[in-house]
Amino acid sequence: MVDKKKLRKELLKTRQALSQSEWVAKSSALCEQIRLYLDHAPAITRGGTILSYFHFRQEPNLDPLFQLNDYFWGVPRCVGNELSWHFWEWGDPLVEGTFGIREPVPDAPLCSPDNVDLILVPAVACDPRGYRLGYGGGFYDRLFEQSQWRAIPKLGIVFDDMMISQVPADPWDVPLDGVCTDWGW
Repeated sequence: MVDKKKLRKELLKTRQALSQSEWVAKSSALCEQIRLYLDHAPAITRGGTILSYFHFRQEPNLDPLFQLNDYFWGVPRCVGNELSWHFWEWGDPLVEGTFGIREPVPDAPLCSPDNVDLILVPAVACDPRGYRLGYGGGFYDRLFEQSQWRAIPKLGIVFDDMMISQVPADPWDVPLDGVCTDWGW
């Protein structure tokens, strides 16, 4: 069995070796693929709510998507060992969170899982089965354990070179409903 920690370290090193111009180009291409996905996904309607994230460690930069005014956007705050989801619009204030990741202010309006149409899930790597390798903190694992969040469609977000043949999966891992890369979904 492949060691998750070792695999994570190797893949993060590969991703962080991207030049600034490669990272920008790959992020832009990935945003375009997500736009195409949104145009073709029947469950996601204009005016729906999509949960996303603010990038760090050279994750795909999805910031341009927040300017798509056809949707409501939610982003996470780390509160203890859980994710708290808040509505966010382009230009709303942000603060630096516990891990150095941009977050909405604590009093930003909360997103209820009842109103969410899609979750864009950051990952270190994904596989064709929909399993993801995260950072090891378990934030998304704990979120997806909860039935109200598990039922929401989840799309893994990675650069194409972070699609691997098989992510080591534990019994508690919840597979994603799909994966979107800079090459397609």
